[in-house]
Amino acid sequence: MQLTAPATGNTTRRTGTRDADGMAVASFILGLLGLLVLNIFLGPVAIALAAAALWRGTARRGRAFLGLGLGVADLLVLVTVMQLDSTVSWSF
Repeated sequence: MQLTAPATGNTTRRTGTRDADGMAVASFILGLLGLLVLNIFLGPVAIALAAAALWRGTARRGRAFLGLGLGVADLLVLVTVMQLDSTVSWSF
Protein backbone atom coordinates (compact mmCIF):
# COMPACT_ATOMS: atom_id res chain seq x y z
CA MET A 1 0.00 0.00 0.00
CA GLN A 2 1.40 3.34 -1.06
CA LEU A 3 0.29 6.49 0.77
CA THR A 4 2.02 9.07 -1.40
CA ALA A 5 2.22 9.55 -5.12
CA PRO A 6 5.55 8.71 -6.73
CA ALA A 7 7.76 11.65 -7.64
CA THR A 8 7.77 12.58 -11.30
CA GLY A 9 10.26 14.63 -13.26
CA ASN A 10 7.74 17.43 -13.68
CA THR A 11 7.34 17.92 -9.91
CA THR A 12 11.09 18.04 -9.41
CA ARG A 13 11.42 20.64 -12.12
CA ARG A 14 8.82 22.94 -10.53
CA THR A 15 10.44 22.57 -7.11
CA GLY A 16 13.87 23.40 -8.53
CA THR A 17 12.56 26.54 -10.20
CA ARG A 18 10.76 27.56 -7.03
CA ASP A 19 13.97 27.04 -5.03
CA ALA A 20 15.90 29.15 -7.54
CA ASP A 21 13.28 31.89 -7.31
CA GLY A 22 13.64 31.86 -3.53
CA MET A 23 17.40 32.13 -3.86
CA ALA A 24 17.04 35.13 -6.17
CA VAL A 25 14.77 36.93 -3.71
CA ALA A 26 17.03 36.02 -0.78
CA SER A 27 20.10 37.36 -2.59
CA PHE A 28 18.29 40.65 -3.26
CA ILE A 29 17.22 41.02 0.39
CA LEU A 30 20.61 40.06 1.80
CA GLY A 31 22.40 42.37 -0.62
CA LEU A 32 20.13 45.24 0.35
CA LEU A 33 20.55 44.52 4.05
CA GLY A 34 24.31 44.20 3.57
CA LEU A 35 24.54 47.84 2.54
CA LEU A 36 23.58 48.73 6.10
CA VAL A 37 25.12 46.04 8.32
CA LEU A 38 27.52 43.09 8.12
CA ASN A 39 28.51 43.71 4.52
CA ILE A 40 31.62 41.56 4.90
CA PHE A 41 29.36 38.51 5.40
CA LEU A 42 26.16 39.39 3.56
CA GLY A 43 27.87 40.61 0.37
CA PRO A 44 29.51 37.28 -0.52
CA VAL A 45 26.37 35.35 0.50
CA ALA A 46 24.24 37.54 -1.79
CA ILE A 47 26.69 36.99 -4.65
CA ALA A 48 26.71 33.22 -4.14
CA LEU A 49 22.91 32.98 -3.93
CA ALA A 50 22.44 35.12 -7.03
CA ALA A 51 24.94 33.04 -8.99
CA ALA A 52 23.25 29.81 -7.89
CA ALA A 53 19.81 31.15 -8.78
CA LEU A 54 20.97 32.22 -12.24
CA TRP A 55 22.71 28.88 -12.78
CA ARG A 56 19.52 26.99 -11.85
CA GLY A 57 17.44 29.07 -14.27
CA THR A 58 15.31 31.26 -12.05
CA ALA A 59 12.27 33.01 -13.42
CA ARG A 60 13.23 36.06 -11.34
CA ARG A 61 16.37 36.97 -13.25
CA GLY A 62 15.99 40.67 -12.46
CA ARG A 63 16.04 40.04 -8.72
CA ALA A 64 19.01 37.73 -9.09
CA PHE A 65 20.96 40.37 -11.02
CA LEU A 66 19.99 43.02 -8.46
CA GLY A 67 21.18 40.71 -5.66
CA LEU A 68 24.44 40.16 -7.54
CA GLY A 69 24.94 43.90 -8.01
CA LEU A 70 24.07 44.68 -4.40
CA GLY A 71 26.46 41.99 -3.17
CA VAL A 72 29.27 43.56 -5.18
CA ALA A 73 28.21 47.01 -3.89
CA ASP A 74 28.42 45.67 -0.33
CA LEU A 75 32.03 44.71 -0.85
CA LEU A 76 32.83 48.02 -2.56
CA VAL A 77 31.33 49.93 0.38
CA LEU A 78 33.45 47.86 2.75
CA VAL A 79 36.64 48.57 0.80
CA THR A 80 35.81 52.28 0.53
CA VAL A 81 35.17 52.63 4.26
CA MET A 82 38.36 50.73 5.06
CA GLN A 83 40.36 53.01 2.75
CA LEU A 84 38.86 56.19 4.19
CA ASP A 85 39.42 55.00 7.74
CA SER A 86 42.92 53.62 6.99
CA THR A 87 42.17 50.38 8.83
CA VAL A 88 41.89 46.72 7.96
CA SER A 89 38.61 46.31 9.81
CA TRP A 90 35.81 48.31 11.37
CA SER A 91 36.79 50.44 14.35
CA PHE A 92 34.29 51.64 16.89
